[in-house]
Parts: sequence; C-alpha cells; structure tokens
Amino acid sequence: MPDFPVLIALMIAGAAGYAWWNAARASAERAATVGRNACQAAGVIWLDQSVHANGLRLRRQADGRLGLERSFRFEYSEDGVHRHVGQLVLHGEELVRFSGPARAAQVVALH
Repeated sequence: MPDFPVLIALMIAGAAGYAWWNAARASAERAATVGRNACQAAGVIWLDQSVHANGLRLRRQADGRLGLERSFRFEYSEDGVHRHVGQLVLHGEELVRFSGPARAAQVVALH
C-alpha cells in the first residue's frame, strides 16, 4: 500500500490533469461558439458542427503573465459543395486571431 506522500502526489497530479482537461474543453467550447456565430453572421454553412484543436503555445498576457494560446480550425461552405477552412486563436477566453468567411471576419472584428 502506498504511503501518505505518494498518495498526496497522486492527488495533486490528478487535480492538475483535471484542471488541464477542463481548460481545454472550455477553450474548445468557446472556439465552437465563435466559429458557429461567425458562419451564421456570414450566411455560410458551418460544417461538421465542430472545431479541431491544432496548436498550443505559451504566450505573455497583457499583464505580463504567461498564458496558453490555443489554435483551432473549422470548416465551412458557401455553397454546400466546396469546403473552406477557417482558423481562430484564443488566448484564454480572448479571441486574438480569426480567419474565415470574409463577411464574418468583419463582424468578429467589431466585437
């Protein structure tokens, strides 16, 4: 049976893993909301109803602290036949970069 310090270390590792997973899910949900709203604003079809994480890096926040910047991609179609790729980058909850439907990029930039 593991002794007390090992159990504490396992509990801390488990809590850190859960916090990492929870932050990743929250970012993916935020990215999906941004992608869906951008496609709706542009009048295009948001394909597959999902976003896909494709990047993660450390970056300084406005206050100087390090934070995670997560990149996502999504697909949309203007005519229901041809697929186009949109991309967005979130730094925490803040949208820092967006490329996608042209009409939506104008709307997203205003918010």
